[in-house]
Amino acid sequence: MTASGRKCVSPGANEILSASHLRKSFHAPAQLWARAGRNGTTGRSTATAAVDDVTLGVCRGETLAIVGESGSGKTTLARVLLRLIEPDSGEIRFEDHDFLAARGPALRLMRRQMQMIFQDPYSSLDPRMRIDAILGEPLDIYHPEWGRAERRSKVEEALTAVGLDISCAKRFPHEFSGGQRQRIGIARALVLRPKLVVADEPVSALDVSVGAQVFKLKRKLQADFGLTYIVISHSLPIVAQLATTVAVMQAGKVVEIGTAESILKSPQHPYTQALLAAVPSIPAYA
Repeated sequence: MTASGRKCVSPGANEILSASHLRKSFHAPAQLWARAGRNGTTGRSTATAAVDDVTLGVCRGETLAIVGESGSGKTTLARVLLRLIEPDSGEIRFEDHDFLAARGPALRLMRRQMQMIFQDPYSSLDPRMRIDAILGEPLDIYHPEWGRAERRSKVEEALTAVGLDISCAKRFPHEFSGGQRQRIGIARALVLRPKLVVADEPVSALDVSVGAQVFKLKRKLQADFGLTYIVISHSLPIVAQLATTVAVMQAGKVVEIGTAESILKSPQHPYTQALLAAVPSIPAYA
């Protein structure tokens, strides 16, 4: 059973990541809320819960999609799960180890196994660095003992895995299309051979045909590398193509979680029903 009380989708699978009662609030000056038309604000600042008592589990080898409207807290939740943002309270366990308590070498080991693919393929790559330096940077951080030849070999393996020629290594990001840059972002996440990859709105900046190619690539890489995905998206058609499990967020809370089939075919929560009703048609889930 996962932290949410459901069984892992894949037979024999076990939980790789779990979160219990996570909370994360942000403070803003009360004047901002007053200008936005929020009544009842007092004092110098007001706290808003971006993640509000979230409990969920991610099973090894599955793709968990976290969906919801803009501002629902899904990206904040993803960043909290990776400790890019520290939660106010709650527990996160990675492979049954206390992730929030980890320090030093233990933390470095866990961070190496959890990587993120960022939303914008244009701003997420340093324009001043060549591709071999961008992909080699994680190796310099986590494997400083490796020589230049070994780092170059790992960079070339990552480029080949995402369908790019190794000659790309000496070029700069501006020389690539949006779809190619997204592949480079995926290669950067894969170069450390992680177990868990978080993809934040993975195709929102790409056109439909290029997005379809990225979908196909992600499925292939999941099979080749044994990856577990967490996908952040506001698009239910995207979720239908990628996810095995769906968690629906509204105002910082997970209001419904279950298999992609059950969520897309028989949603139980009114918010999930409203999200589905707003979509003209949902393609058959993968």
